[in-house]
Amino acid sequence: MDKDTTNLGPVQMLVLGFEGDHFTGEILPELRRLKDADVIRMIDLLFVRKDATGDIVSLHVSDLSPEEALEFGALAGALVGLGAAGGEGLEAGAELGAAALEDGHAFSEEEVWHVADAIPPGTAAAIALIEHRWAIPFRDAVARAGGTALADEWIHAADLVAAGQAIGAGAAAG
Repeated sequence: MDKDTTNLGPVQMLVLGFEGDHFTGEILPELRRLKDADVIRMIDLLFVRKDATGDIVSLHVSDLSPEEALEFGALAGALVGLGAAGGEGLEAGAELGAAALEDGHAFSEEEVWHVADAIPPGTAAAIALIEHRWAIPFRDAVARAGGTALADEWIHAADLVAAGQAIGAGAAAG
């Protein structure tokens, strides 16, 4: 399996907390504006609110089509598999990654309950996986100029490979 990572921008996981229930309706329109301008792509957004009585309301949002979700899952899984077990892990990782995003969401119903358990009544939390599309041409321009990033805080494809290597080392040791 030969996966092309050049069209994938850096992916950021963003976790936000909100006090109370004072939403102004500005967040989703702003995310849509950024998507329409091809600045970002929302891979997955999980919003969980717990009211004062403990009742849970959740919302999933994704910009990925079902085919794109499978492709993204396969790519992420392949990179983790490559890091964990080399070429042998690539194919298995791709299959597992595609299966994980088969429903179109990186965050499952299980994550809803983990988030709900972690937030007190009367608060809300959002977890977003955002692909930064704007960074693709910038990254390519830096590479053409012979530059490299010396430090950053983004989750890159290379980070998934490193995570896979750590998993593989842990499995080999255990």
